Amino acid sequence: MSSPPPKEGAGRVLAVGMPGPRLDRLTHTLRATGHDVRQVTPGLVSTQVRQATPDAVVALNDGRDGREVIREVRAAPAGRALPLVMVTSGPGSAEVADLLRHGADDCVPDASDPVELAARIEAKLHRVPVPVEQLLLDPRTGLYSHRHFLDELEREFQRPGTGRRSGVQGVMAMVAVAEMGALEHRLGPRVRREVAERLAGVAERLGSTCDRFGWDDDGHLLMLLPGIDEETARRGLEKFAHAVASTRFVVADENVRLTPATGLVPLADCTGPAQAVEKALAAVAQSTSHRDLRPVAYAPWMRASHRGRNPFGAALRARLTSLSSLVVLPLGVGLPFVVYQQAYGWGWDVGSVMYWVVVAGLLISAALIVIECLFSLDAPRRPEGPAQPYPPASAIIAAYLPNEAATIVDTVESFLRLDYPNDFEVVLAYNTPHPLPIEDTLREMAARDPRLVLMPVAGSTSKAQNVNAAVTRVRGEIVGIFDADHHPAPGAFQHAWHWLSHGYDVVQGHCVVRNGDSSWVARLVAVEFEAIYAVSHPGRTRLYGFGVFGGSNGFWRTDLLARTRMHGSMLTEDIDSTMRALGEGARFTVDRTLISRELSPTMLKPLWNQRSRWAQGWLQVSLKHLWRSLRSPNFTPRQKAGLLVLLGWREVQPWLTLQMWPILMYSVWKAGGPDKLDWTVPVCLLAMVFTLSAGLVQAAFAWRLAVPELRRRRGWFWSYALLSTFFYTHFKNTLARQACMKEALGDRRWRVTPRAAAPAAVAAGERP
Repeated sequence: MSSPPPKEGAGRVLAVGMPGPRLDRLTHTLRATGHDVRQVTPGLVSTQVRQATPDAVVALNDGRDGREVIREVRAAPAGRALPLVMVTSGPGSAEVADLLRHGADDCVPDASDPVELAARIEAKLHRVPVPVEQLLLDPRTGLYSHRHFLDELEREFQRPGTGRRSGVQGVMAMVAVAEMGALEHRLGPRVRREVAERLAGVAERLGSTCDRFGWDDDGHLLMLLPGIDEETARRGLEKFAHAVASTRFVVADENVRLTPATGLVPLADCTGPAQAVEKALAAVAQSTSHRDLRPVAYAPWMRASHRGRNPFGAALRARLTSLSSLVVLPLGVGLPFVVYQQAYGWGWDVGSVMYWVVVAGLLISAALIVIECLFSLDAPRRPEGPAQPYPPASAIIAAYLPNEAATIVDTVESFLRLDYPNDFEVVLAYNTPHPLPIEDTLREMAARDPRLVLMPVAGSTSKAQNVNAAVTRVRGEIVGIFDADHHPAPGAFQHAWHWLSHGYDVVQGHCVVRNGDSSWVARLVAVEFEAIYAVSHPGRTRLYGFGVFGGSNGFWRTDLLARTRMHGSMLTEDIDSTMRALGEGARFTVDRTLISRELSPTMLKPLWNQRSRWAQGWLQVSLKHLWRSLRSPNFTPRQKAGLLVLLGWREVQPWLTLQMWPILMYSVWKAGGPDKLDWTVPVCLLAMVFTLSAGLVQAAFAWRLAVPELRRRRGWFWSYALLSTFFYTHFKNTLARQACMKEALGDRRWRVTPRAAAPAAVAAGERP
């Protein structure tokens, strides 16, 4: 019986299989349904497809031959979009799934009805599959494919006036996800597509000025923002980043947090799409390393050829910084003296006016100290119990291992000894320039106790980057942040939840020095910490209506920390994050009964380096946040008064106290010599007595409110009162003035504070 002639419009089908009864039956079935059929054996498929491209391919799956046929068909350029139907020997779902994953468009069993087989082929002929990269929009994500996004970018460059030196505004942005490597390792390559889709969904909901989204094979979201300037684009992208960080996404059926890392480049700075993509990638790499949600604009030094920054400029800044203490004297003493002299010659007695200004400043500073002490006595007490059941909790320990090797094991063990009534985990987020033996010990500890999670943060250079990396990994509803030398009290997390469950977002605990016996420097810091955490912080919180996060032994709602992050460019990233969170309306409190014990520097040089960084960090925060906070409607007048003291007065006061010297020199000059000057001015003497007594009052309150093991060291507090009056206050004022010089010179180096294990006697008695 002869085969019927092909129907009009019927497709040309290539039947693939080894010669034999199965291939003959398949060919007969296809011809019986009106198709023009040619046979070919595996191994010759690519050649046949190139020479005479069929409308469809129907192939027998003979074991491994089925995959090979698929590979052959798809390898030929003409075969990438061909409908490919595989005929299987049985109904096995595993076999079908395997063939579909490898590129088949459909599978039918060997014993299928001829009519069904014909219908499937006809369906494929009418709806020809097209590779994703050849589509304008990816049907799986709704985004431009990489190639078509570049085409759109090229069209933007071809618009009149667009491109380098054109002056026409427009920005290209690229968004990566810092967790992509870990997600792909755990969930497979499908997460790249899903992550890009989730990110685009957030951007579209925000209604940004971006009207074209694409994605590449690495899972980057590509954004074209035409017609806007760089600053407008930056603000929109930062809003987008915070929205992403505030959202929990379902990716590959898993609930995850994502950290968007955004790089942007103005189109006017590029010659074409290729250069725009290259620059955006370099900016993304910088943003990924910081994980702080801030978009990074491309700068020339980000390219490999520009990594070595100007060595001459760096050397000059280092030299000027080393001389900054000497530069302060001519600026803070010599220059005002000359001004007072010149003004007097013009008939203005500015020096006498400044005398009263300085006296008033000293009195204000002393009064503020005394008022804080009085308010600290009635600091709000911790709620008796939680308003809600205890949620899962996490602890983040941020560590730089070469500096923490002697203490980190004891620290981790102290956390694992904590008893918490719900799920609890300890995430050790650390960086190290090279492998260390201590890492083997830590891995053994993690193998024994699954609550310990080790998280090396590749490329990290700061505590902020370690915390930012860890916050997307933690599972707890609340998270405590600690330095690598802290030993929290047993009930720390329960007590923190008592505050957080009653409407607070952050609670700062009381950091207590546990190695005060090590040296006179450690004793000084031990008492100073009592003055800060037991007196000043609680007093200011009650006086001004807000607390601050001090960098360690602080407990956050995880969602707030995830969208706030830490900014590694700030030397006091803790105070910076406090200000940003307060600006959003977060509630901060301080609890001096929430204790964690830590190590203090034991020598003067490490203390100098640490306090120098703190002083410069506070200056950075003041410059960044003071003015915008005073204008913000989110702060009450009472809080603005507190911010004016905390961020404004603290920067003015060190320079104001220094004015006593030029004023004294001016007074001697005006009187005609030191022997002709009246040294017993009552107001001046009273102001001096009141100012000196403020330090004594603060030391007395610190002793009264100190933890029991330090209250027993009464001599430490007397020593602190004397040292603070005649040395330490001037020491800190000198650092504050030097910080202004360093910030002006752009010297923002982070000097690590050395750690050492606490003496055994102190460590053994650290628990109350």
